[in-house]
Amino acid sequence: MSNLFSLKGKTAMVTGAAQGLGQGIALALAEAGADLVSVSLTASGETVKQAEAFGVKGLGIEADLGNHSTLQSVFDQALELTGKVDILVNNAGIIRRTPAKDHSEKDWFDVINLNLNTVFLLSQIAGRHMLERGSGKMINICSMLSYQGGINVPGYTASKHGVAGLTKAFANEWAQYGLNINAIAPGYMATENTAPIRGDKDRTQSITDRIPAARWGTPEDVKGPAVFLASAAADYLNGHVLCVDGGWMAR
Repeated sequence: MSNLFSLKGKTAMVTGAAQGLGQGIALALAEAGADLVSVSLTASGETVKQAEAFGVKGLGIEADLGNHSTLQSVFDQALELTGKVDILVNNAGIIRRTPAKDHSEKDWFDVINLNLNTVFLLSQIAGRHMLERGSGKMINICSMLSYQGGINVPGYTASKHGVAGLTKAFANEWAQYGLNINAIAPGYMATENTAPIRGDKDRTQSITDRIPAARWGTPEDVKGPAVFLASAAADYLNGHVLCVDGGWMAR
């Protein structure tokens, strides 16, 4: 059974891996045996250092993934680590919190650009590589707002609905060629992205009261699901959005 979940000999590329959920996922894949390429806007040396402590190879790439002219170069740099990318985790994203009536055009386009357009374009680049090899795993990071409307985050909500749709669209085309494209939809997580919400004690409590598990999640809670989706254990799973939410969607 341990071999079923082992990622030994695989190379994983994780975007937005310098902190938060991205870092948690990256380290989980490394602990399972995957060599790691960490791609972030800021330096991810700490993530790489911790990954290498598991005995795997690590590479950190600093890049603005919102600048689409750099995406092919970033992927080519990732290939320099082991010559292949077996696993792509599209985690990098941003959120802008403004009421819909005040949501600026810039905020809208910035969020859609990174959270959705970059996911499409980087998946396309990685997909060509994986299709040539006849295998590959992609894990997109969705959200509870892939299902719900949220409050004061119209751009983020639209982008995460779109990522869920892309997950299914790519799966429909690529499953027959040996690729598995799935997604994780985290619930409310105690990370940098949710700091503004957690600063409001009343709203934090109202959210906690709605979670059957009675607590917010952490990056640790996403490690197992990420390894599962990246491993041979998920070879017959395609186009699925896995909610890791403490039961939020069940209530």
